[in-house]
Amino acid sequence: MAKLWEKGYSLDHEIEKYTVGDDFLLDRKLVKMDVLGSIAHARMLTKIGILTEEEFVKLKGALLEILELHRGDRFPIEMEDEDVHTKVENYLTERLGELGKKIHTARSRNDQVIVDLRLYTKERLLEIQGRLLEFCETLWEFGKRNEAVIMPGRTHTQPAMPSSVGLWACAILESMLDDFVIMKAAYRINDQCPLGSAASYGVPLNIDRQFTSDLLGFGKVQNNVLYANNSRGKTESIVLFPLVQVMLDLSKLATDLILFSTSEFGYFSIPQEFCCGSSIMPQKRNPAGMELIRAKTSTLTSYLFQVTGTIKALPSGYNRDFQETKAPLLKGMDLVDSSIRICDLVISRLEVHEDVLDRSCTPEIFATDRALELVKEGMPFRDAYKEVAANIDKLEVTDSQKDILSRKHIGATGNLGLEGLNDHICTEMEWVEKEKRDFESKLAKLQN
Repeated sequence: MAKLWEKGYSLDHEIEKYTVGDDFLLDRKLVKMDVLGSIAHARMLTKIGILTEEEFVKLKGALLEILELHRGDRFPIEMEDEDVHTKVENYLTERLGELGKKIHTARSRNDQVIVDLRLYTKERLLEIQGRLLEFCETLWEFGKRNEAVIMPGRTHTQPAMPSSVGLWACAILESMLDDFVIMKAAYRINDQCPLGSAASYGVPLNIDRQFTSDLLGFGKVQNNVLYANNSRGKTESIVLFPLVQVMLDLSKLATDLILFSTSEFGYFSIPQEFCCGSSIMPQKRNPAGMELIRAKTSTLTSYLFQVTGTIKALPSGYNRDFQETKAPLLKGMDLVDSSIRICDLVISRLEVHEDVLDRSCTPEIFATDRALELVKEGMPFRDAYKEVAANIDKLEVTDSQKDILSRKHIGATGNLGLEGLNDHICTEMEWVEKEKRDFESKLAKLQN
């Protein structure tokens, strides 16, 4: 298999295996975007007179053949191919002869791999953002349904003050919406076209980078050709950061569910079909999915550290080290996508035991409420605090549901702001759907 860098010698087999690594396997995810990036690049080369219209039609036809083969799982990339770029160009050369050799004019594998990753990441981020908002809808519905279900609020893991299942669910929901905001910023930074930067220093041809960027549906051209290459790894870390935030939230959710579904607590029940059994203990139903959410949070965090560690001391310009930032990005997006799906499933079918939750709100949990009642009667808070502390065993529960619903200030149990949260989710969902439509429309035009 001819290498794109071939110039009269063969690479040592062990060196080839080491330098290629898993790239040929990872690049199987990038075939579609490499093909579409090549079509846009060829159209731009036609626009500036490097290719004729007839040559472009032939190249596009062969590239669409590759796309069709890939969709049928008939375009394997092997270790000898090195990467998707080599595989595609060799196919074009085999099919079209000398014409196939023209496709790489004015680009490097450096800007080619970045554009593949940017396009793939854009597509995946839109999927993940949509999935995240769907999960937010599930949390909203769960919170709304359990808005008036009392629940012990805890600090230091100990009973603290009256809370509600609705407040608990919406706390996770609002954190997820903050994660979405960060992800949206990462999406915009990723949404820049690097094509034309070549090996970091542009090319001495009058290429039209804006034209190519528009064809591919990018938000903008990444202006500085050196920064386009320097940003590899940085952009990946920016994308991974909000994904880590999502996983940290899911980990907290998972830990709560594991704890609150134990027999000792009994607040919730995770459906048995979501629980694994034990090979030795017949009675066991283990929340293995939630446990793995916690563990996989560490895995995703390690991906972020791997990327930042790889790029932390690199000089300007392309360096082969960047190859090691591809796997963490691709694996990270897959991991967070599947984790959101799992948590969505569990919350959508989580059973809430209202009677257990109500019994768990023992009189002492209302101690602060009693102190504030004394404050309203004119007693200074510190004196009220001491008065209640001295008489904890005399506290009584009156109407626990009335208590939580009486807390009407912004964000409290009696005022969760559900309408505003729903509006926020709907607005962001509309944005995601519009971005998807616009992006898919651009990619579809390249294939027509």
